[in-house]
Amino acid sequence: MQNTRIFTTAFASVYPHYITKAEKKGRTKEEVHQIIFWLTGYDENSFQEVLNNKIDFKTFFADAPQMNSKVALIKGVICGYRVEEIEDELMRNIRYLDKLIDELAKGKKMEKILRS
Repeated sequence: MQNTRIFTTAFASVYPHYITKAEKKGRTKEEVHQIIFWLTGYDENSFQEVLNNKIDFKTFFADAPQMNSKVALIKGVICGYRVEEIEDELMRNIRYLDKLIDELAKGKKMEKILRS
C-alpha cells in the first residue's frame, strides 16, 4: 500500500464523495457525520473547522479529539486490503473510515456500523 498522496489531500475534497456515496444508496449526510464523529471524536463545530480550513488527512487524524476505542472491531476488506492488517496507522485510519462509509452505503444498520 504505497499511495500516500491521500495523506496530504484535503479532507474537504474527499468528504463530498462520502456524502454522495451514502446518498446514492438512500442514506443521509447526518449518518455520514455520525460515523465520522464516532470514529474520530470530532463534533459538528470542530468538524466544520476541518472542512473550512481544508485540513489534510494526516492532520485530520493526528488532531482527532479521540479515536474510538472500538476501531479494532472494524474488520474486512476495503480497496483490496484487509483493514486490520494495514501496518501504517494513518492509512489504517483512512481505510477504517472508508470501510464504515462502505458499510453505510451497503445498507448496514447504524448499530452494527458503530459496533454497538
